[in-house]
Amino acid sequence: MFIDGKWKKAVSGAEFGVFNPATGDLIDRVPDAGPRDVADAINAADKAFPSWSSLTAYQRSQYLYTAWKLMLDRKEDLARTMTLEQGKPLAAARNEIQYGADFLLWFAEEAKRVYGQTIPSARPDQRFIVLKQALGVVGAITPWNYPVSMITRKLAPALAAGCTVVLKPAEATPLCALEMFKIFEAAQFPPGVVNLVTTLDPKPVGQAFVSNPIVRKLTFTGSTQVGKLLAREAAGNMKRISLELGGHAPFIVYDDADPVHAAKGAVLVKFLNTGQACISPNRIFVPRHMVDAFTREFTMRVMAMKPGNGMDAGVKIGPLVGPEALLKVEKQVKDALDKGAKLIAGGRRLTEGALSNGYFYAPTVLTHVTREMLIFREETFGPVAPIIAYDPEEDVIEMANDTVYGLAAYVYTKSTSRAMTAFERLRFGIIGINDINPTSAAAPFGGMKDSGMGREGSREGINEYLETKLGGFSI
Repeated sequence: MFIDGKWKKAVSGAEFGVFNPATGDLIDRVPDAGPRDVADAINAADKAFPSWSSLTAYQRSQYLYTAWKLMLDRKEDLARTMTLEQGKPLAAARNEIQYGADFLLWFAEEAKRVYGQTIPSARPDQRFIVLKQALGVVGAITPWNYPVSMITRKLAPALAAGCTVVLKPAEATPLCALEMFKIFEAAQFPPGVVNLVTTLDPKPVGQAFVSNPIVRKLTFTGSTQVGKLLAREAAGNMKRISLELGGHAPFIVYDDADPVHAAKGAVLVKFLNTGQACISPNRIFVPRHMVDAFTREFTMRVMAMKPGNGMDAGVKIGPLVGPEALLKVEKQVKDALDKGAKLIAGGRRLTEGALSNGYFYAPTVLTHVTREMLIFREETFGPVAPIIAYDPEEDVIEMANDTVYGLAAYVYTKSTSRAMTAFERLRFGIIGINDINPTSAAAPFGGMKDSGMGREGSREGINEYLETKLGGFSI
């Protein structure tokens, strides 16, 4: 672990193993933090906060800029670590490293744009000044599906604002976090500004983050169930919190769209990271008279996607993260088929040859999916595409909004009017209009309803780590 500028083992000496999901092989062992380790990290961040927050924005910016350059220099090594540990194809891992580095660069610049304001008073002898200041110590919890970019998306704005941080990465992907903290060390961040604790059981760390009064802000990406639990605990201690939780994205194809173009886009975003992305479409709505043409094109493209170890050339579909993920996919597919869905492709675990020891599931296409099926309601987080036919008289926007989630949605249409109507009516935080990649370090990322609160990226991202202070001056 990295605490107060030093690499440390757990006080107890405990460790846990990290495994390759494509092969089942043990990659490495890392420290298994206990309460003392977490407390040490929080105290180190607290000790470093006064001096770090007192630096000028230009000084903090330079640290982030240095980390950005180092991250790009180490891009290939970081990508290989990610593929080994998380399983995604190497090309996708390289893309994530670039995306993650973008946040360091963006917030290196945004640090210098934290503006206050003056406000006119009704009294001639009074002046109002508004100041933005860093919140304090931040506890950050990141997921396994994007194990590098989620670190930079949280730490870059926090550090730019003047906060100090304690990070707990997902227990499945601590090695990516270790490599990122080697970058922060090489960038010579002062001791205690960035701290890393690794643990097999995330509950004690989350409890420490929400209960320790030193921690003034919690940022979490993960499941809705855990996010709600953390939000309840944080509310009891009046802590600021940002949550990026689950999704159940609709993908709407209108009758004026080109079915081939729409199918191409849907396949690319559906099977992104083997479907293990919170913005991945879970319900694909297609006009009934177009569904056969769309499904043919969609299935042809799915069947061309090669599953396998992400290190191998040409692989497009990597493994699921572990056995629980595999069981969830199998459960949803079985439930759908039992309730009348039609299997067009896939629908089984892959165990042939080199895939035998990994957690591989065949890219799957289902049609005749209805509201009664689990897959219509629950996030899949796997390579299963449910296609839902709708009739002209049905309100497809209402069907798309029929979910407790509200993170991402996609619309394919040639009509500007339809596009604008969908953009305004869809109850989701991110809408891709003929666009399967509506994300950027410069754009706000976050959801509505059970998909969370707060935004990451953009100018809004740094505001999540700032307190507003008012000064009333009588002169």
